[in-house]
Amino acid sequence: MTDELKHGAAQKSGAGQVSLLGAGFDLTALEKCLLNEYQRGFPLCAEPFAEIAAQLGVAEAEVIQTLESLQRRGFISRVGPVFAPQRAGASTLAALAVPEERLDSVASLVSAFTEVNHNYQREHAWNLWFVVTAPDQQRVEQVLADIESATGLAVLNLPLERAFYIDLGFPLWC
Repeated sequence: MTDELKHGAAQKSGAGQVSLLGAGFDLTALEKCLLNEYQRGFPLCAEPFAEIAAQLGVAEAEVIQTLESLQRRGFISRVGPVFAPQRAGASTLAALAVPEERLDSVASLVSAFTEVNHNYQREHAWNLWFVVTAPDQQRVEQVLADIESATGLAVLNLPLERAFYIDLGFPLWC
């Protein structure tokens, strides 16, 4: 992952273009719509992609293929729900202090755990941060222990003490 994408400062750079710190990417109207309009309000039904397709006047397969393409190209990490912490199972924020030369390999290892939602680099001694979500606290603790064992690095466990709601939906094209 390049530094430009890690830090993700997106800028509009003309019709149909998105610029991530100067690196231009052409996006179709459908890609832009899916990225912008479905950060919230994703249909909660048995066939959400069919519902989106109906709303947009395209085929369901086109919606699915477009989302898969966006994921392959690194524009999105996943399509799925975000639950309030501790409402469904257990979770924690955690961090590792990873030597720079091991960062990519350790990040890949951490991402391989199905309980890890995502991880990201930060400019700090604790430079790799991630969220672990599991059915119960015992499994969260086991995953953290397994990550410590697999990486040989101490895990900083930062369990939720006080909840704050931060809307992470961003208007991408105004």
